[in-house]
Amino acid sequence: MQFKYLFPLCFCLLFFTCKSPSGQESKHGEHQGTEGTNHLAGQNSPYLLQHAFNPVDWYPWGEEALAKARAENKLLIISVGYSACHWCHVMEHESFEDSTVAKLMNDHFVSIKVDREERPDVDDVYMTACHLSNDSSCGWPLNAVALPDGRPVWAGTYFPKKDWMSVLNFFIKEKADQPEKLQQYATDLTQGIKDREQVNISVGDPDFSKNDIKAPLERFVSSVDRRKGGRKVNGGKGTKFPMPSNWLFLLQQYDLSKDKKILEATETTLEAMAMGGIYDQLGGGFARYSVDPDWHVPHFEKMLYDNGQLVSLYAQAYQATKNPIYKQVVEQTLEFTAREMTHSSGGFYSSYDADSEGEEGKFYVWKYDEAQALFSDDATSWNVISNYFDISRKGNWEHGNNVLRRLKSDRHWFDKFDMEEKELLQIVESGRQKMFTERKKRIHPGLDDKILTGWNALMLKGYVDAYRALGKEKYKIAALKNGNFIRQEMMDADGRLNRNFKDGKSVINAFLDDYALTAEAFISLYQITFDEAWLGDAQKLVDYAIVHFKDAKSGMFYFTSDLDDPLVVRKMDTSDNVIPGSNSTIANVLFLLGNYYYNDDYIRQAERMMNNVKGEVTSHPQPAYFTNWLQVLSRMATPPYEIAIVGPDAEELSSKMQKSFLPNAIFLGGKSEGTLELLSDKLQEGETYIYVCQNKACQRPVKTVGEAMELMR
Repeated sequence: MQFKYLFPLCFCLLFFTCKSPSGQESKHGEHQGTEGTNHLAGQNSPYLLQHAFNPVDWYPWGEEALAKARAENKLLIISVGYSACHWCHVMEHESFEDSTVAKLMNDHFVSIKVDREERPDVDDVYMTACHLSNDSSCGWPLNAVALPDGRPVWAGTYFPKKDWMSVLNFFIKEKADQPEKLQQYATDLTQGIKDREQVNISVGDPDFSKNDIKAPLERFVSSVDRRKGGRKVNGGKGTKFPMPSNWLFLLQQYDLSKDKKILEATETTLEAMAMGGIYDQLGGGFARYSVDPDWHVPHFEKMLYDNGQLVSLYAQAYQATKNPIYKQVVEQTLEFTAREMTHSSGGFYSSYDADSEGEEGKFYVWKYDEAQALFSDDATSWNVISNYFDISRKGNWEHGNNVLRRLKSDRHWFDKFDMEEKELLQIVESGRQKMFTERKKRIHPGLDDKILTGWNALMLKGYVDAYRALGKEKYKIAALKNGNFIRQEMMDADGRLNRNFKDGKSVINAFLDDYALTAEAFISLYQITFDEAWLGDAQKLVDYAIVHFKDAKSGMFYFTSDLDDPLVVRKMDTSDNVIPGSNSTIANVLFLLGNYYYNDDYIRQAERMMNNVKGEVTSHPQPAYFTNWLQVLSRMATPPYEIAIVGPDAEELSSKMQKSFLPNAIFLGGKSEGTLELLSDKLQEGETYIYVCQNKACQRPVKTVGEAMELMR
């Protein structure tokens, strides 16, 4: 459904991703000329608190604001963003800190500020309205106009002050002159959102085979930029997002097929990202995306959800290839996480801002003279460092700035400088540390220190995958500490979760992605500890979700609980994006738990979900948005190996075996047989045996990892 009659507003619809208009600065956190606070005072979200001193009388999302709009018959402005969002800060400074704009908004609207990270459900409704109501790009800040009942009339994104005032005045006039037209807009737009939520209900028996994967796999591989990796966007000229589940899918398929073309597409991408400006070459960790097709200039914000998944991706890629650059990425990113993103309780913070001192990327970029001064007494090191990280006098970005990146492999520099590998890498590491130490003196970007359950689960799993690949005990300890934090602070005895945690408070009921991602992370914790309590908690989370999120008609799951106040549409996500979709993730969890517990009902539920989406997943022209589903489909078509290790050395043998890349295997066992049915009668006094099983049928037990690997081959 299109809403072309709303296009008079679209003359001013702009979506900026990296470069502000000339002379423009964002100065979030500076609220000069304002007195007092609005209704955001006392909120927990750093993003909402950034707006607490705006002259706009912001309300948080909730009944108080909606009741006020109904009582005063005012339209709603619903403005959605997040703490690390550069253009949210720009619009705040230009418009929401301006008294003239504030008066217009306060007199004619009830204005609501939403942190999209705390309330992804609200964001999803109005983002869908944005996509339906105009043909321009949609992003954040997201600004919607809605009726007092919350039904959207229209939505757009960033507006300069003059254009934002034109938007406001347009709707003020429409409400006064043609209120019936606004009602019709809202009716049509809300119906359009509902139409997008229609799920195909398959009535046929589930039937999954390897052939189902072939066509979407070929389409995806053909979409990869063979020169710089990632998907070709806008004819190879567009922005690039890491999209970790895309490459995890390819790694899975390489393991099954040993097709070198699949591995080459993956390695090209992972190496280009690791060497590009999207990766923080000094401090570790990835920015959210690059604004160019070469991974050169990032949109500098760092998000926990990206980095957690990317640790998992690079750890698994290291298992598959033993490429040392992948190991380096894992180690440096987890150093960054431990140093800057971890609360003393073990919880992980949400994000770092793109901006510092009112400029995007200022913390990360270097002038030539500034960097050279650090090596004034060591010309040899400067020659290596300036070449290695592409630091030039004219700069490799705007305004003479250099975004640190690596254009050539280490082998190239060994030859160019006629150095031994050890000597060159020592110079590089010493120079990196020197620049990192100097950078620490700069004003840091803002930290969003709220803790989100689902995002924590992604980083928890990242630590688990890093432990599997590298065997470092500190990664296992960090994973367990975070898992226990979630148990103690975010989870009730019945399996109910909270979404957020900050300053000792947790106030938002969790969403489906929190349940699905946390259950998946707990299953991964079981596999490295053989502590069945983690499996039990994963099952508890899934059982709670079945009661409170499941749609009995389709077998799919809604994003919001039936205990939450309803929005204008109760949505369910059935695709994958920068974070794997909650339905594909919970389908995977159901399938895994079904295999662990011999629970056929879980497996049937997962297969029913897969059957519903199989047609779209396998035929969609953009398989990149279904790669977590495709991984689940592949597991159903190729039953996983069940690796049971039982005896006094079970953990040691398991750790050794899990260093190999085995994406189609699940691990279970322990020093005792535990309660899982597959382990029954497998313990032999004083001995540790490995059982390689599939479909509950086990081959002869063996004593060594090498023998077990041979049985899998």
